[in-house]
Amino acid sequence: MNTTAPLGLRGTPVVDGLNCAVFRRDQFERTLAGRIRALNLTSMRPANDLAASMGDLARVLEVVHANADLAEVVTSVADIRRVAAEGRLGIILGAQNSTFLEHDLPLLRVMQRIGMRIFQPTYMEPNALGTGVLARPQGGLTAKGHEWVALMNETRMLVDLSHVGARTAIDAAKASRQPVICSHSNALALHGSLRNIPDEQIRAVGATGGTVGLTLWPPMLCHARRPTVEDFYDHVDYMVKLIGIDHVAFGSDLSEQAKTEAQWQSSFGPRGIYPEVTGVLGDWFTFDQRFTKGYETIALTGNLIDGLSARGYSDDAVEKIMGGNLLRVYGEVWGG
Repeated sequence: MNTTAPLGLRGTPVVDGLNCAVFRRDQFERTLAGRIRALNLTSMRPANDLAASMGDLARVLEVVHANADLAEVVTSVADIRRVAAEGRLGIILGAQNSTFLEHDLPLLRVMQRIGMRIFQPTYMEPNALGTGVLARPQGGLTAKGHEWVALMNETRMLVDLSHVGARTAIDAAKASRQPVICSHSNALALHGSLRNIPDEQIRAVGATGGTVGLTLWPPMLCHARRPTVEDFYDHVDYMVKLIGIDHVAFGSDLSEQAKTEAQWQSSFGPRGIYPEVTGVLGDWFTFDQRFTKGYETIALTGNLIDGLSARGYSDDAVEKIMGGNLLRVYGEVWGG
């Protein structure tokens, strides 16, 4: 592990806007070697109820406590900068669904008090707040969803609109008094994955002052062949042209190691739980080729800095994409 490697450009911490890798010490070491100094962790499984979600969160806190020399839960930008300067990893507690508390929205206040900072209203499916990206027909933000947005704003937690259906997401962006993000969402106009988002949603997020985080998850980059990091850079180019350099970020969505082939096949393999997204890929999408070529591990994240520079992005632009823009949004929403 090389914790003395440059944090980014001009000392700005590299921030992974969405990470769902198996949570253990060797993953912390790979993440730090990849020059990442903060990440938005999916700290509870999206399909869980309240009790199971709290169990997931308890296990996350246990692992962080056991590895305090490498990681710490962070709740502010000041925390992120301090932990980064110490060569450690800042863990931002996030969730990719709010179904577990839709029955009692004031639980959001409890979540904020225990350190949660980022929530999505929905995941792939519909709930009482709105519709997920795979729901048909697509509905907008419900009355209860509007209450959720208002309470997220009140508690100064960040609204994440990845996995959210376009109508629901646009409604939520317009309802929010604070910046919102899509933590890991590529451009639908560039690649027709059902998980990618249309230009109208991208513009709505940017109009709040928020960011769209580009991801390297293969189904969101290419179907016909195994994607490479060059496909990721294409999405960066597209997004920068559409909404400007101040609104583009990075979200790896990398789930590496600790899965057997059978586990992968039953989850996010081509015959997994969302075949609409993963089953449409070519025969190349196998367990051995489940990562984008050139980004097989989080430890390679530092190479993206060099790759963006090679694409012609200035140091200032790369700094914004790889961490600066998210740090600005976190500060505006969380305060302090």
